[in-house]
Amino acid sequence: MTLPEAASNPVDELPPGNLNRNPLGIASPVERTTDSQNRLLQAWEALNRAGLAEPVLKLGTDLLLLVLVLGIIWAVPQLYAYYVISPDSNPALAASLPTPTPIPMPPQLPNYETGQAFNSGIPRLNLLHTNLPSRSRFEVTQYTVQAGDTLFGIAEKFSLRPETILWANQYTLGDNPHNLLPDQVLNILPVDGTYHKWQTGDGLNGVADFFGVRPEDIVNWPGNKLDSTTIGDYAHPNIPPGTWLVVPGGKRAFVTWSAPEIPRDNPGVAKVLGPGACEAVADGAIGVGLFIWPANNHFLSGFDYTPEANHSGIDIDGNEGDPVYVVDNGVVVYAGWNDWGYGNTIVVNHGNGWQTLYAHLSSISVGCGQSVWQGNLIGAIGSTGRSSGSHLHFEMMYSGTKVNPWNYLP
Repeated sequence: MTLPEAASNPVDELPPGNLNRNPLGIASPVERTTDSQNRLLQAWEALNRAGLAEPVLKLGTDLLLLVLVLGIIWAVPQLYAYYVISPDSNPALAASLPTPTPIPMPPQLPNYETGQAFNSGIPRLNLLHTNLPSRSRFEVTQYTVQAGDTLFGIAEKFSLRPETILWANQYTLGDNPHNLLPDQVLNILPVDGTYHKWQTGDGLNGVADFFGVRPEDIVNWPGNKLDSTTIGDYAHPNIPPGTWLVVPGGKRAFVTWSAPEIPRDNPGVAKVLGPGACEAVADGAIGVGLFIWPANNHFLSGFDYTPEANHSGIDIDGNEGDPVYVVDNGVVVYAGWNDWGYGNTIVVNHGNGWQTLYAHLSSISVGCGQSVWQGNLIGAIGSTGRSSGSHLHFEMMYSGTKVNPWNYLP
């Protein structure tokens, strides 16, 4: 009897590619993993081909980060509730914690009365000295002018306006800033305003009105030492003649020491200025209304145009003997000495409403009634009259009003 041949190995009978399957045809875990990876790779390839791989990767990263943050937010309160122990919820663990040391209360000190004696120890006494703030000044003081001082520098030194220095020293400076000289003693007011010497017949109402203030402003100023209860009638107040009074906030017109408008047909109005006044002029050159600089230098060496300090011109820098030119066509209506501090002075009437003045000259090259043409040499720079140094004082006037030369010189 022939036995049947033994069955061959079942593994040899499995179809290719099914080595991982069991005899029942169920895929093994290894085969399932491989199939999943293949499908993922195929999906990723499809995304790559569609150009969506990078956006999907970024979206997945963002989602992962969001999940991580939410997890931390959820975990922190749980950890806090676990590790921060409340005595009420866990008395046993709370008892194991160290007991805080109580802060002792400060001892109660005895109250000491003023003047109480101390038998021992070093007492701490009240500091009775008090630093008082600087008080307002009410009195008029004096200042001696030093070499190199100017009206504006002195005003700045005492925090006053330049015109206050002039108004407080009318008899010394004559409302002329050029009259300031070394060793002069000036009155320095405590505030901006004017200084008035009481005259027989003065009335408070009239004086106050003249300076543009109220009578009470004068009476109530502490430095004036006036008693409102005994001063009497404001029209005839009990103020001795010769009394100097500060007028806080007071103002007044300056005394004119500069040249007035000098017409061609009546230049004699300038005789009050000095011997340089001229006779009447019938005709002459007429200006064009355009101007040149009267000196080679075009910058200052002294005061600027400051009408509030009664300085209505500019002081142009120059050396002794430097030329001075007429700024436009015109006729000379004043040529000579000026008694009011200008020294040698020339005034030219331009015949079109304009008038120009040239002062402190070392020499004069023109005469009264002479026609001059723009750019003509008319004199030389100097330091005559009330002058602190060599320069040309230059003024411009239009229709009787002095104007700022800076607005018209090129």
